[in-house]
Amino acid sequence: MSVSGRDETTDDLLAALLDGMDAALCAFDADGVITHWNREAERILGWTAAEAVGRRGFAGWAVRAADAHDVEERLMSAQDAPGRHVHEFALLTKDGGRVLVRTQSAGVPGADGKPAGVYCAFSEVHAQIDLERSIALSEALLEDASWGVVLVDVDLRPAVVNLHAARAFGSGRTALLGRPLGELLAQGVEELEGALQHVLAEGAPPAPVELWVTVRTPEGARRRCWRSGFLRLASPLAEEPVPLGVGWLFQDITEARRAELDTGQLRFRSNQLYRAGRAAAECDDPAEAAAVRLDFALAGFAEHALVDVLDDLDGPPDADPDPGPAAPGRRRRLVRSAVSASGQTLLLPAPGAIPVRYAGTHPALQALDRIGPVRASAPAGEPSEQWARARHWPPDAAHALCTVLRSRGRTLGALTFLRGPSRPAFERADALYAEEVASRVAADLDLARRTVIRPADL
Repeated sequence: MSVSGRDETTDDLLAALLDGMDAALCAFDADGVITHWNREAERILGWTAAEAVGRRGFAGWAVRAADAHDVEERLMSAQDAPGRHVHEFALLTKDGGRVLVRTQSAGVPGADGKPAGVYCAFSEVHAQIDLERSIALSEALLEDASWGVVLVDVDLRPAVVNLHAARAFGSGRTALLGRPLGELLAQGVEELEGALQHVLAEGAPPAPVELWVTVRTPEGARRRCWRSGFLRLASPLAEEPVPLGVGWLFQDITEARRAELDTGQLRFRSNQLYRAGRAAAECDDPAEAAAVRLDFALAGFAEHALVDVLDDLDGPPDADPDPGPAAPGRRRRLVRSAVSASGQTLLLPAPGAIPVRYAGTHPALQALDRIGPVRASAPAGEPSEQWARARHWPPDAAHALCTVLRSRGRTLGALTFLRGPSRPAFERADALYAEEVASRVAADLDLARRTVIRPADL
């Protein structure tokens, strides 16, 4: 190929590159004559390359006469100073309008190193400001935002994580990149991945989504509630939208949600106690009233309720209070009075009933000794069925809450609530509720015992 052919190819390649740019570009030689003018410059100002190339500066056609000298001086000064120079000024369009543009100009050195001209890239100010705002917003979200921001790629792996999100995951920003979400979350990963896949396929949901997740951290698992918003990210350079991933923004609202749950739970339990009291007041038999109270208490609280009564309560009902757990020679033996409460009548054990063979460390006996609630759960490495049967509880029990039944200063027995393995362990708030139920059940039991014994004492 001849040298002239190579020059023509180079010129064609340069023209194609200039015309494909998103920014308007023009170039001046050392004398200020325009040598290049691309299509974006033509789109903004209306002047074609044939009309612009060869003109000296912008005077008389692209700027007002009063501004021509200042514009030319500011543009051409770039060839004598290093770096890029940014200016703003108004240019004239072919139809006589004015456009405020922001320019970036820099000198072009020749083969001998001396200034050979200036290139000038420019765009409309409002478009440039929009771009700068977008860049500034992205940087602020990924650095200083007060909520978590995670950019997830199409493989559902974190690609960019801001500082707030890294703290929420209890890890460093770089440590989260590229890791599967299943390694970061112990629970809730299915819901999160489902939301991300929906956004990739269908677009962003119309409202924020609240997700409960359990985060794996070096300090242990943490249960959190995140209010999340999702945005589908698509490439602006493709002819058709090509998904780049999902922008996930979230805010931790765990404390607020827990407060709401606690308030709702307290309201529900107070209502249950009120309804139980109204229903118990209609019962002729105090034992039936105690069963009614347990029926209401079990709703939303536990699967089973066990009532164990001390086997030494066959004395006079007005005898002195029990001497207490520390009395020498005192052995507490419990007789099963009722299992659960649904549809059963709560009765005191018949004379001669065989006590339940509870071990000395049984939670029910511990509750009698402490005169307070005792919580227990099946160990992680032990089957819950084996653990429950060893304690003479239903085989589906995995969590227990034992509290003492006391009335008129006397210990009557123990009340045990049991939950299955699919439910959480009992907490302190549950123990307070169980004590309130136990105090009312104990009063009914005491009244039932007095009703049974009184005729024999006459």
